[in-house]
Amino acid sequence: MDEFASQIEVLEHQWMRAWLQRDKPAMKALAARDFIFLLGSERSVLLDRASWLEAATSRLRCQSYRFNEIWVRRHGRIAVFATRMTIELRIGAREWSGDSWVTDLWQRGRIGKKWKLVERTLSRPDTDQQLPDEIKQLQLWR
Repeated sequence: MDEFASQIEVLEHQWMRAWLQRDKPAMKALAARDFIFLLGSERSVLLDRASWLEAATSRLRCQSYRFNEIWVRRHGRIAVFATRMTIELRIGAREWSGDSWVTDLWQRGRIGKKWKLVERTLSRPDTDQQLPDEIKQLQLWR
């Protein structure tokens, strides 16, 4: 993993530890003002920054997480982080644990040069075991 990818991965772990510890100031410091959280499912739902910060420190409780293989790609002042993540999560009294797919969009500020999380998309992986092989067949570079 190169230095840039390592830097983004460190920020990701800071974000997740802040969520585990319900550390609102730490999450607020890492989140851009226009941050959004998108839960991708059959009926997707969106939380803005204020809603996320309130929920993540009260009713939306991360109890543990583990990143699997990580992909990081830089596009100028934008970084894309993607991984399959195993998470233990509670939404109020309901447990929502298991494997999820996370795609985060980070943006580097022009003035402070700090990376801020702009968008997190969390979704469940597709359980169709044949789909990856079918998509792989579409690759022109094989």
